[in-house]
Amino acid sequence: MVDIASRVWNHKWKIDPIVRSLIDTDFYKLLMCQSVFRNKPETQVTFSLINRSKHIPLADLIDEGELREQLDHIRSLSLSRGESTWLRGNTFYGKRQMFRPDFMEWFEGLRLPPYHLERKGDQYELTFEGSWPEVMLWEIPALAVLMELRSRAVLDRMGRFELQVLYARGMTRVWEKIEALREIPDLSIADFGTRRRHSFLWQDWCVQAMQEGLGDAFTGTSNCKIAMSREVEAIGTNAHELPMVYAALAKDDAALAQAPYDVLQDWHDEHEGNLRIILPDTYGTKGFLDNAPDWLAGWTGIRVDSGDPAVAAQTAIDWWKSRGEDPSEKRVIFSDGLDVAKIKELHQQFAGKVKASFGWGTLLTNDFRGLVPDDALAPFSLVCKAVEANGSPTVKLSDNPNKAMGPQSEIDRYKRVFGVGDQAAQKVIV
Repeated sequence: MVDIASRVWNHKWKIDPIVRSLIDTDFYKLLMCQSVFRNKPETQVTFSLINRSKHIPLADLIDEGELREQLDHIRSLSLSRGESTWLRGNTFYGKRQMFRPDFMEWFEGLRLPPYHLERKGDQYELTFEGSWPEVMLWEIPALAVLMELRSRAVLDRMGRFELQVLYARGMTRVWEKIEALREIPDLSIADFGTRRRHSFLWQDWCVQAMQEGLGDAFTGTSNCKIAMSREVEAIGTNAHELPMVYAALAKDDAALAQAPYDVLQDWHDEHEGNLRIILPDTYGTKGFLDNAPDWLAGWTGIRVDSGDPAVAAQTAIDWWKSRGEDPSEKRVIFSDGLDVAKIKELHQQFAGKVKASFGWGTLLTNDFRGLVPDDALAPFSLVCKAVEANGSPTVKLSDNPNKAMGPQSEIDRYKRVFGVGDQAAQKVIV
């Protein structure tokens, strides 16, 4: 097992680059990339870094030269032969050859496109422009770089023994959480912590701890590289990016209202089984389900990613019942700001009503809260989103208005088109 504290103390980034591979990313990114490659390959997009936690002055903490070094290193990466073989030959979600030969040929030749980096006050403006299939693959590594460089900036001020104690405390915290989760019967939980992890080595350690501590209750990791090296399932389906871009491409209000369902029709044509998971909250869960075509009710389940998770799950249960489906046969994946207490609460509340699963993210792979002075390693909310598609702005409403993004005039239009009324604001944890 890697001695993380010693590695941090001795680290040289060329030995320990933050992003080590093009598949050091979330599995859903590759699934979505193949869908985009098939259906919208010529779409031009802009992705932008958005720091929701303005009190974290990233440009003061992170050296611009070091940030550029890490980003340039990512641009030098390409698939290794072993990674290509794994993607081409492995079974994912019970399906062999998940990735089509034409997509794999394209991916094997890919180098990520250029980036634009500029300091604005105490923050960085980081944007990526180009064809959608290429640019979208910047999101996860860009977030991982910023998160880990912030961690390194704090760790650089610590001595060798401080680091040993810090990681011992961090490991103890993770293990105590795992012990608490063991008490939950029929638990189904996966690691979703790539995008806001403390570091690659720490995420890898957390996955190994989950493997040993939870056994079959641990269903896999969203991180493809770790899934490959630790021989666990790669977990993930789709994200808000798809409906956001499809909606931005809509020519009028009628096409806009139809866009989220067009996304899932394209997905339906390509995937089945446990990959048919609806993410309904991009423009409001209730409105999405109220207007959904009947064929969507036959999908395997939904993922809850904003708002009150219990309310969203109950809304889905009521919808399935109204469409003649048995909710107890459906899967609900909870994935927003989870920690042990909330996982226990939701599992108890919905046991027997649905098949509850949990995608545990930042508070698995980046929970050093209270372990250093001034809480300088506390996780914060950093995202990298598509902000423009073919010249039109993107919009996300969410079930939590604190997560909404886009120009206000477009937000107002989307709320009208999708019938979004008053929403209860929730604190954005991560």
